[in-house]
Amino acid sequence: MKFLYDLFPVIIFFIFYKIYDIYIATATLMAATYIQILLAYLLKNKVEKILIFTGIVITIFGGMTLLLQDNVFIMWKPSIIYWAFSLGILISDKFYNKNLIQLSIGSQVKLENEYWKNLSLATALFFALLGFLNIYVAQNFTENTWVNFKLFGMTGLLFLFIILIGLYISKVNKD
Repeated sequence: MKFLYDLFPVIIFFIFYKIYDIYIATATLMAATYIQILLAYLLKNKVEKILIFTGIVITIFGGMTLLLQDNVFIMWKPSIIYWAFSLGILISDKFYNKNLIQLSIGSQVKLENEYWKNLSLATALFFALLGFLNIYVAQNFTENTWVNFKLFGMTGLLFLFIILIGLYISKVNKD
């Protein structure tokens, strides 16, 4: 269910793009993200930092897309978010000695430190790669192909990565 909740703005973007255009889709993406933030606050009385960060990036890049009527800004938005995630994971691990992957799923999974480090590095590299892949598709294919890739390609890659993480954890888990 959380997976669908997280995908809500992307699905809304996709639907409105197919019905209207990139600019209407961008405006609805922004609105859907604000609704998501509001719902998180109303239901949990707390909004995750990642959701706030995503909202800020969507506001900046979506706003620039709408203001300048240039789709390049909204097309860069996923890369900026993925690269920020990648950097956040690496910086947190290297300079603050905090493994963000372990902090997020460590209550459900018990692993040795080296395996948490492997997961952290793999996740950081995966997000960096997704950022570059997004830019590649945005610059080398049509807008329509990029929109389809954004929903189906990136979601599929994220789902595949989650499966691979699950397989890795099941292989190295000591419980």
